[in-house]
Amino acid sequence: MLILARMVKLAATLVAGIIVVGIVLHVLGANASNAVVRIVYDIDRPLVSPFDNLFNLKNAKAQIAVNWGIAAAVYALVGAVIARLLAAASVAGRGPYVRRRPVV
Repeated sequence: MLILARMVKLAATLVAGIIVVGIVLHVLGANASNAVVRIVYDIDRPLVSPFDNLFNLKNAKAQIAVNWGIAAAVYALVGAVIARLLAAASVAGRGPYVRRRPVV
């Protein structure tokens, strides 16, 4: 179950990372017709859609940065909590007679 916890943590980190890349590309004014930028935006759109218009700011770039930043933080936080719960369940399921490695 520890492997599953690591996989969940990795997936959440990758999702948050791709959202942050999308924020940076948008704030810096990357060319949306570029293939790489288009791929990042296509991946980001469904991930951040629940957070669209969470805050309505006057500056469009700031609005996307704030809303998408909140989305990245939520994905990272939820992934970390789920991974911690899975890891705790794994350790608790081993029983009291588990030999642990000494801390060096």
